[in-house]
Amino acid sequence: MTDTSTTDTAATKNGAFHYRPLGRDGLARRGEIVTPRGVIRTPAFMPVGTVATVKALYPEQVRDAGADILLGNTYHLMLRPGAERVAKLGGLHTFMRWEKPILTDSGGFQVMSLSKIRKITEEGALFQSHLDGSRHMLTPERSIEIQCLLGSDIQMQFDECIELPAERKEVERAMELSLRWAERSRNAFLAQRASGGAGPGQALFGIVQGGIDAELRRRSAEALVGMDLEGYAVGGLAVGEGHELMLATLDATLPFLPQEKPRYLMGVGTPLDLIEAVRRGIDMFDCVLPTRNGRHGLAYTWEGPVNLRNAVHADDSRPLDLQSTCPAAREYSRAYLHHLMRSGEYLGAMILSWINTVFYQELMAGMRAAIEDGRFEAWADETKARVVAPKTTT
Repeated sequence: MTDTSTTDTAATKNGAFHYRPLGRDGLARRGEIVTPRGVIRTPAFMPVGTVATVKALYPEQVRDAGADILLGNTYHLMLRPGAERVAKLGGLHTFMRWEKPILTDSGGFQVMSLSKIRKITEEGALFQSHLDGSRHMLTPERSIEIQCLLGSDIQMQFDECIELPAERKEVERAMELSLRWAERSRNAFLAQRASGGAGPGQALFGIVQGGIDAELRRRSAEALVGMDLEGYAVGGLAVGEGHELMLATLDATLPFLPQEKPRYLMGVGTPLDLIEAVRRGIDMFDCVLPTRNGRHGLAYTWEGPVNLRNAVHADDSRPLDLQSTCPAAREYSRAYLHHLMRSGEYLGAMILSWINTVFYQELMAGMRAAIEDGRFEAWADETKARVVAPKTTT
């Protein structure tokens, strides 16, 4: 599967961060995010390298799969090995041997989901580490400082993400607090830029919150756009609301975000989620599903998902997916992959994580090509019928 977009060139070096639109098909957008570390072809899927590693994969495998950008996480890296230590070792790119762009999540979601004890105040989030019980205070200013120490190319504002369903009053409170934290994140980022802690090629994204309430989403989006940030994320979804409500929330939110800046849907998702979100105008995604599901025996193929732990594969000598560009999908038998997963061998998790990472990058390349060709709707319907249909989940 070819991708006709431009590649990283010397022209991107030492330049300012910007989004370059290349075409549209309906609301689906084809573009490029230009950074000094390279071009990010959009729509883009970011493999999740939470603690400076995409689980079970070498950086070279992730690069060769077609990924232009990875995601790291402020919360995890501040706890171990520590942002100051990473900075002394040359920054996150050098530390993990990844020369392309990196986006860092601010840590707000992890404070909500992982901390043993947490207290949210106007100042920030006081929490207890899930690793050793130590106490930490994460504020918008400290989150930006950590992200600058890591050297990430795209940084996220610190926000409060709450689990759904929730009372509207609570959703509104968290949304308004996140807006105040967005302003503080912006001021901290501008201060870092003024002092040399962040360069012109680094960017800060705001995060639209508001649960599934259309009016709260509008208010959040309009306030963030008024801050003139380099990009905008839709956060607080894929936290219990379900697929249809997620799409309805995107429909209610995206009209209020600027066309000339990138749009990022955080923590999403399945192939179906990605297709439908791109249909509505989303440019960027991240999710742990490709590698997490791979470690548990689920492979994504061009004929649908395959659960290789199922006994039906024990005597199946066929390769997993001849349509994949991943050598492992074409060359290893289903029987062998079944054996590895049932035996608990590390190699099984490594192979399936590799296959799934390649599949997700192929999926995004397919979307980009379809938008360029003006046939996204037909491509989306054809692909959904092939890769989302439940008939092949055995």
